[in-house]
Amino acid sequence: MKVRIYRPTKSAMQSGKNNMKKWLLVPVEQEKLRSVNPLMGWTSVDSTESQLKLSFTSKEAAIEYAKSKKFDYVVEEPQISSIKKKSYAANFTG
Repeated sequence: MKVRIYRPTKSAMQSGKNNMKKWLLVPVEQEKLRSVNPLMGWTSVDSTESQLKLSFTSKEAAIEYAKSKKFDYVVEEPQISSIKKKSYAANFTG
């Protein structure tokens, strides 16, 4: 199974960065796994791998888990944003 290890970004409804400390391990889905139920029109999946989402406290712990289960893994490094300090006086200068 191929998995992706990444740190989730903060949600638009969230102002703080407290929830961004964990690393997630999720399987990479193939499009062919999903099918449309002809009776109800719902999207269904043959396996429950798409429901798997494991969280870890560090990237190294997630990598060790993937290696122990012999998963093919891809690590996506987070993009760190920097906060630019602004002064109130900068609003009035050209």
